[in-house]
Amino acid sequence: MRRFIVSLLFALPLSAFAADRPKDLQPLPDLPPPPPGVMAGDDEPQITIQQRSEGKVEEYRIRGKLYMMKITPKIGKPYYLIDQRGDGNFIRQGSLDSGLRPPMWVIKQW
Repeated sequence: MRRFIVSLLFALPLSAFAADRPKDLQPLPDLPPPPPGVMAGDDEPQITIQQRSEGKVEEYRIRGKLYMMKITPKIGKPYYLIDQRGDGNFIRQGSLDSGLRPPMWVIKQW
């Protein structure tokens, strides 16, 4: 019985390779150009890394505006300074974890 199960387990991946692919596959169309006034990489953050004697500072900017800094001290855990309102006042957070914990129950266990 064990040999049958083991041979079945080895045969399953082989059947995936034998599956026929459709013959009429077409390439995906090119991406449309961005709307006027928006550059292609505008929403990607620009990261500046500065090495200092007391540690490392990573500055995250979007469209030139600083919105977050990650400080990694030589000794200790890294922490983040985040500008949540966009007014230039940074709030310290130990991690990017929001602290929200949804309730969880065991529904069924076997």
